[in-house]
Amino acid sequence: MSAIVQLQDIHKVYDSGEVAVHAVRGVSLTIGRGEFLAIMGASGSGKSTLMNLIGCLDRPTKGVYRLDDIDVAGLGRDELADLRNHKLGFVFQGFNLLSRTTALENVELPMLYGRHHVGARTMRERALHSLETVGLGNRADHFPSQLSGGQQQRVAIARALVNEPRLLLADEPTGNLDSKTSVEVMGVFQQLNEAGITILMVTHELDIAHYCKRNIVMRDGRVVSDTPVTQRLDARVEMKRLLTAEAEHQLTEQS
Repeated sequence: MSAIVQLQDIHKVYDSGEVAVHAVRGVSLTIGRGEFLAIMGASGSGKSTLMNLIGCLDRPTKGVYRLDDIDVAGLGRDELADLRNHKLGFVFQGFNLLSRTTALENVELPMLYGRHHVGARTMRERALHSLETVGLGNRADHFPSQLSGGQQQRVAIARALVNEPRLLLADEPTGNLDSKTSVEVMGVFQQLNEAGITILMVTHELDIAHYCKRNIVMRDGRVVSDTPVTQRLDARVEMKRLLTAEAEHQLTEQS
């Protein structure tokens, strides 16, 4: 399995004035194409900083980072922006949708910011395809206020997919969702991964991490464990269990 991400002895130090903050300390990590892994850790463990470094939203203080065989350290600001737009897709805890634009228009946004011109018809076709991929093709003309939280997050996932990224980065994507909707969204991620998309997810929820294939735990800026998930949860099975339990509860209340 070829690597999409290669980190070698990555450090990130923030100079806050009197004290230097070592957010990431000597992390070496390889992510193969088609993997689905979770980065876990307590607040201040360095997991979000590592996500930002991998997402080219920040630069390491020291170390080598290669993304899809490209040495990121030598890239200028415009080259980094182009790399983020075409090789990376981002999904955040907050859905970050524009309230006055439709689901389709929200998904089209990354194509508007790219350096390569995309015609209006092509944009619409690609955006609609992304929405269909996450099961929202019939909600394309709906505004965010007309969508549930889970549907809004799926629009955000579709937006992250529209430029066909090599790596999908998800930062606490279920943090604003209830347990049932979280399972639904994890089902979308599992389906995308089964289709060959590489996914890196930051989460503090152990049950969410068990939907992934590999778990990395950080503490004090270091990776302290890196293990495959041996008892992986299947979102389709879990959703059936939740629906059955819900139906049984309703029957009990009616009786």
